[in-house]
Amino acid sequence: MINDLLNKLHNEIPLTKMMDIQITDYTNESLITTAPLEININDKGTAFGGSLSTMTIISAWSMCWLISKELGYDSKNIVVIKNENSYNKPVTKDLVCYTRKPNKEQIETLRSKLEKKGSASIGIHSQIIEDDETCVDFVGTYVIKL
Repeated sequence: MINDLLNKLHNEIPLTKMMDIQITDYTNESLITTAPLEININDKGTAFGGSLSTMTIISAWSMCWLISKELGYDSKNIVVIKNENSYNKPVTKDLVCYTRKPNKEQIETLRSKLEKKGSASIGIHSQIIEDDETCVDFVGTYVIKL
């Protein structure tokens, strides 16, 4: 499933390939994505804000895609409808984004609404962390339509 996701990202969202976003781990609790600083750098020698924003939005979108697959849906329509990024500290190394998987209750609510209405929303939380410090904190709301 991870390979399918990465192929989808790189083939259908060209920016993810240009940023060299990779998926390094996926568990029942989180998704970890990475991208090299070298090609996501700004004029100050730190990660470009647009790359940081893209990384969090795409990572959270990816979590929704994975959840949809796990629920047995081939959702082709997942969109972010609201998001907020807080930039707490510059990122000076390769980007590492941790996206939390919603809890079982939230996923069950999503499943139920998808079954009844054909669409549902879910909140996703991502963080870009460097040296055990949260550099970027992201909260987004995504809509999944069947």
